[in-house]
Amino acid sequence: MNILVINPVLYSAENRIIPEVKTIKETMIYSMCLGFVSNGHRVTLAASAEFKPVEEEDYEIEVLFFKSQFVRLFPPALIPYSSGFYKFLKSDHHRFDMVLCSEVFTFPTLFASIICPSKTVIWQEMTVHQSIFRKMPSKFWHHVIIRLFIRKVRCVIPRSKRAYAFISRYMKNVSSTCVDHGINTLKFRFSEKKERYIITSSRLISGKNIESIIEIYGKLIRIKGYEDIRLLIAGRGELQESLEQLVAKLGLRGHVLFLGFLNQQDLNNAIKHSYVFLVNTLRDMNMVSIPESIASGTPVITNLLPASADYIAKEKLGVAKDHWNEYDIIEVIDNNSLYVCNCLNYREQLSNSYSTKKITDIFMEFSPNR
Repeated sequence: MNILVINPVLYSAENRIIPEVKTIKETMIYSMCLGFVSNGHRVTLAASAEFKPVEEEDYEIEVLFFKSQFVRLFPPALIPYSSGFYKFLKSDHHRFDMVLCSEVFTFPTLFASIICPSKTVIWQEMTVHQSIFRKMPSKFWHHVIIRLFIRKVRCVIPRSKRAYAFISRYMKNVSSTCVDHGINTLKFRFSEKKERYIITSSRLISGKNIESIIEIYGKLIRIKGYEDIRLLIAGRGELQESLEQLVAKLGLRGHVLFLGFLNQQDLNNAIKHSYVFLVNTLRDMNMVSIPESIASGTPVITNLLPASADYIAKEKLGVAKDHWNEYDIIEVIDNNSLYVCNCLNYREQLSNSYSTKKITDIFMEFSPNR
């Protein structure tokens, strides 16, 4: 098939400020596009021009960038609007067999739902209404815009059970099969041999809640038999200095190592030898770092906010619970071989080729005349 993947927002922006990047090849959606390619499809990715990398790069797929308009009213980091994309879809939709839209609550999804509904499938991540302006725009969209313009799309594929529970309140043609993000597992080496450390990786900003991980770690190394465990923190951000001060205050200097930003290969090398990957986020529903860790053979301890907590608990790929603590870390360290084995057995189900095949299979199962 010829597939158009519409994902205007390629990566997260803090405080609506879109950071400059050198490549988009490490983004989740680019990996998913390569998954479609590995299954024999031809892919075009449509994104907002504000996310275009600062350096020119060659792509294995067709990538089109569209300039956003009315940016004060529709911030590109949140809900970009582009008449250029509308014109493109209006004139070129005939050359695509499937149009995959990311999220119900976006203008490109609205455009695709109007122009080519029988080809349009929505890949839904959101599990709650967006909080901007007291949730009023999101509620209006779901109660009015969906009913008038979007409900006739071919199907909606949720990325998690919670996404299914949310979007099925507003649409009927929702698949009961969930499809999570897929990653290029060929890029992630795994190891069953672990070293005496644990790791977390993220931007060092308030929403990632890294300070709580440091505090829990401080309690861990005061328990006999775990004094030599180190904590590695990969990433950079505005809170690095305050986090380093917290490390000093808790007497953890020499035990906690800040690695800074690591490219994908170096991060994989660090994660695959760790006993466990730690997540205690305050805002993230989907984190690519979680399947990347599992694919590296490293179990995950996470709170219940990320949607992947569901399958982590079900498949015993680590611990998924709110208010996890140092004894949960000990559980994963002491039974590490069991958790690692489960991760490696589940690894293939996290691949981009596996996830994209599920998407196309579901697309074909739904009637185009809905």
